[in-house]
Amino acid sequence: MVRFDPKNTLILVALEAELPNEMIPSWNVAYTGVGKVNAALKGSEYVARYKPMNLINFGTAGALNPELSGLLEVTQFFQRDMDARDMGFALGQTPFEKAPNFSAQGHGLSCGTGDSFVTAPPELQTDLVDMEAFALAKLAQMAGIHFSCFKYVSDQADENSPSAWKDNLADASHIFINEILANHD
Repeated sequence: MVRFDPKNTLILVALEAELPNEMIPSWNVAYTGVGKVNAALKGSEYVARYKPMNLINFGTAGALNPELSGLLEVTQFFQRDMDARDMGFALGQTPFEKAPNFSAQGHGLSCGTGDSFVTAPPELQTDLVDMEAFALAKLAQMAGIHFSCFKYVSDQADENSPSAWKDNLADASHIFINEILANHD
């Protein structure tokens, strides 16, 4: 696993409720807001401001496999709401470009990012679903910044997801801090 240095690492999170800044005051934590557009715009702004060597995306995600739980590393990213199949591209693939893929960095999972909260299995099957990771992975790839993505499974991407997400939100930050950031600052 990469050893992160708080001085050259930026942690991007959609919502402050997922990782309150006061829990890790020595780290650069910034909030993008929810969705791909917010993640891309605010993420670009923060990368320009902090000029990090390492970019971490942390947040919650729904699991499409009931066997998945806890904190997981993600290394493959797809846009689950990108559908250009009529043009000959695979579901989830942006036309005329490769999806950000960091699988050489570890044994992580796949994440389908889209601008909807998932309460039923989407057509594009990935391990996890979220609303920001693809945009931030692409930003890091384009900026030449080392990228790591950790998602805490908050729900099973089903009809119970909204309440499960709220119930599990508090555990996410503690587990991320203890498993990924401990002994790094």
